[in-house]
Amino acid sequence: MTTNHVQNTAAELQFTGEELVRDIVLKFPKSADYFKSKRIDFCCGGAKPLAEVTAEKDMNTEAVLEDLHELAKNHPVLESDTAWVGASSQELIDFIVNKHHHYLREELPLIAQNVTKVFRVHGEDSPHLAEMYRLFHLLREDLLKHTAQEEETEFPKMLAYEAQPTADGLNELRGLLRGLEEEHDGAGEILRELRRITNDYTPPEHACTTYRLTYARLEELEGMTFEHVHLENNILFLRYQ
Repeated sequence: MTTNHVQNTAAELQFTGEELVRDIVLKFPKSADYFKSKRIDFCCGGAKPLAEVTAEKDMNTEAVLEDLHELAKNHPVLESDTAWVGASSQELIDFIVNKHHHYLREELPLIAQNVTKVFRVHGEDSPHLAEMYRLFHLLREDLLKHTAQEEETEFPKMLAYEAQPTADGLNELRGLLRGLEEEHDGAGEILRELRRITNDYTPPEHACTTYRLTYARLEELEGMTFEHVHLENNILFLRYQ
């Protein structure tokens, strides 16, 4: 893999409220974990200044910056952390397909089994499980359609444009990418609603093992989807905008 990233020391990592959230994550990937813990969207909504996002969430910007700087002291950025910024589009696309698309095709059917079983067994006592069932299956259908479309249409067009750039090709590609980003936004909305109705994936005390496993797998799906969207929206797609 090629990369032009130079390792940063903790002293070099300085953040401001004017920086876009996505740019902070690109500069300091460990911050993605922090943003997830604070329910700050760094993928679909990452093109906003940190101060704007914290204001929307009634959070103290300076306190968030202090947290980020403290985190940076303990987790310096390694070259491997940001290697995808300098990777070729072919390398990045291959990684997205082999890791994230493969994950969805392997895991979504298994999660569906868990979601369906929990709904059928516990739905009468826990009405929110019907909405969980509906939202998950809507998300599953959208994600599988989305990934197939990327592999069949958008990804090949990106690589074809890089091999032979034309103004018409770029305009067409930009239109396609706007559609993909809208689909990412839709998936993000479903994931946020799933988290809300499951009380941040906190199972009730009486929950059986399958119930708890279902919540854990849904939360893992959320994390993988955020990483997937971040790589596309904030690295790959920006190359054509």
